[in-house]
Amino acid sequence: MDSSDQQYRPERVCTDPLPERDSDTSFFAAEYRLRAGDVDQAMNLRLDGVARYLQDVANDNLSATTFGSTDPFWVVRRTVIDVLQPISWPASIRLERWCSALSTRWANMRVRLTAEDETDRLNPVVRAPGLIETEAFWVNVNENGMPSRISDDGFASLASMTDEHRLRWRSMHVHCTSDIEEAVMLPDRVHVLRSTDFDPFQHMNNSTYWVVIEDELDAHPDLATNPHRAVIEYLRPIAPGAHVTVRRHRAGNELRVWMMVDEQIVTTATVTAL
Repeated sequence: MDSSDQQYRPERVCTDPLPERDSDTSFFAAEYRLRAGDVDQAMNLRLDGVARYLQDVANDNLSATTFGSTDPFWVVRRTVIDVLQPISWPASIRLERWCSALSTRWANMRVRLTAEDETDRLNPVVRAPGLIETEAFWVNVNENGMPSRISDDGFASLASMTDEHRLRWRSMHVHCTSDIEEAVMLPDRVHVLRSTDFDPFQHMNNSTYWVVIEDELDAHPDLATNPHRAVIEYLRPIAPGAHVTVRRHRAGNELRVWMMVDEQIVTTATVTAL
């Protein structure tokens, strides 16, 4: 253990396995072809690519239900991604989505991503089947973006998948950097936003935040190439034209990342070895 570990020991992010699905629990399933634009230089599915598939399956799930019209607006407060076995290109990805816990205004939605090995001339190596487990904390909102009660039909549908109906928000992260020794922190860096990072409502796309984490993992290959848990919590929106600073800290088998705007934390993230 080095001196930095002795100076600063933050509360560790929980690495317990995500809740399993009971054998009789209903779920929504979809299959997508893995896109070459979502893989890294080793042909493995990137974290921002995982986030895009989570959005796709959420939209398709809503469209396939009766409450897609009564509860159409949801925002993500937190996403947990457990990369247990990388999914690599080429492949078809099967996603299974179900509710693991909920309350009257929000729900934890589990999504399991699996992929069987395929080979082609560009990637002829036989690989193990891919497995990525995820859980996202979704908040139901109204047209004005304010938390809103889930409709009766929507609640009944989600509640049928889980016995946990009193879900409470509890952060998994440290939201302050002031008590971390300056010598422990890695140097801050600037993250440049692009016009393509934003949707028509001037919201920064959820998957875009994960690009920052992918950039950081380039310097921490021991985390990226082994089973790991990546967690992002969205605290405040990032507006077009904002000047974003990335603050980071590595201790042991955990990387912590804060995205800052005007010295205010807007997003927290961790990557932890499993």
